[in-house]
Amino acid sequence: MNILALDLGTSSVRGLVLGDDIQPVPGALARRRIDLTVDDEGTGTLDARGYLTCLLDCLDELNEQGWLREVEMVAISAQWHSVLPLGVDGQPLGPVLTWLDTRPEPAPTQTGPADPDAYHQRTGTWWHRCYWSVRLPWLRARCGSPVARFVGLVEYALSQLLDDAPMSMSQASGTGLLDISTLDWDPEACALAGVGGDELPQLAPSHWRGRLRPAYARRWPALARASWSPPIGDGAASNVGSGCIDHTRAAVTVGTSSAVRLLQRMPAHAPLAPLPPRLWRYRVDHEHVVTGAAYSSGGNVFAWADRELRLPEGPALEAALWGLSPGDRRPVNVALGGDRPPGSRRAGSGELGGLSFSTTAVQMLAGLMYGVCEQVVDDLEALESTVGAPVEVVLGGGAMAASPWWRAAFVEVLAPRQVRFGRHPEIGATGAALVACDRIADAVEPADIGQTDDQSSPGTA
Repeated sequence: MNILALDLGTSSVRGLVLGDDIQPVPGALARRRIDLTVDDEGTGTLDARGYLTCLLDCLDELNEQGWLREVEMVAISAQWHSVLPLGVDGQPLGPVLTWLDTRPEPAPTQTGPADPDAYHQRTGTWWHRCYWSVRLPWLRARCGSPVARFVGLVEYALSQLLDDAPMSMSQASGTGLLDISTLDWDPEACALAGVGGDELPQLAPSHWRGRLRPAYARRWPALARASWSPPIGDGAASNVGSGCIDHTRAAVTVGTSSAVRLLQRMPAHAPLAPLPPRLWRYRVDHEHVVTGAAYSSGGNVFAWADRELRLPEGPALEAALWGLSPGDRRPVNVALGGDRPPGSRRAGSGELGGLSFSTTAVQMLAGLMYGVCEQVVDDLEALESTVGAPVEVVLGGGAMAASPWWRAAFVEVLAPRQVRFGRHPEIGATGAALVACDRIADAVEPADIGQTDDQSSPGTA
């Protein structure tokens, strides 16, 4: 059986075909870049119709090349936290708010949860601009037309393709409106958001599967009988794809942004383990949760520096980084894109200090890259407090695959923990496929976890 894995990210849409061994079929990949609207005011939006077109283009490309033959399952890894207002005709009333957008704020007259700690334990989230409890009133006040419903980006896209597109428990938990134990919308969170049940997506039951609408089944006949599984939040999918599937191993993933997460089995309706104040908790599926922290800064920091600092290219840059000494680092605050919850810094809060006329672009880059490493430490300690022991760390994501120096910097910053590297290049797609096939327990082998460059560090190499 082949699996079509869709990776519905913020910066790109990708479709790839995996074999029964959950390994990518060589050449069976289609990708489209997404144009984001970002500015210094904290805007982070994208166009829903344009995004859907990119998804359709990927599927058309794979179909034309014959890669969709023998696909029986479609698995989806999708960005968390996005929200889109729809009118009575089901069409978008504006752009999609992504996790990057730091503009939403509560109205001056609004007050938060009656018991913030109990709210945090129930929903795994806070009353924060990243979540629908703050975003929906802010969006409603700015829409020029009445809002009939709010959906996430993935629900909008799938509603166009499938005969039925309820919201998965994983995606619902990322809204901040879900009681992650009862798996129903939380009444207090919905009251803060100012929404009733008919304004929110229907929730997918356990073992839900979708099918293509007839028009798209004719467009892609090879997918006509394929089952579509509930979308998994990209962070949860990356944990599974990294082989971090129990309390002994945490995933540190650096793609466009970055995160540290621990996956545990906590079935629906069972008591949840206490959640530390600084961490969030979302659903993977009806049986598992992922607990952790996320950051706006990751590979996007490198991309900004590469664009603006006239850095060497390719191997020359990696060699220049290895040539630095510990004294070459510069103090840095990597909050260029603001804070993810529970932090409250807005976009544009980054700082780079200790500059002189002799400071080089590579030294500035090294400070930024170390800053991305160092933001993880305190939250990793909080995660370890929930299991009462140090954990092994597995690095993953495109940024980690691209730079041995950056991997070594993580080894240095996270010492004395064992830090390893998941060499599988498609952790999000792989993780979504493993969840869809109910094979989470098999995740370690395809993750291809190995040593991180013999545990060397930039300061000693």
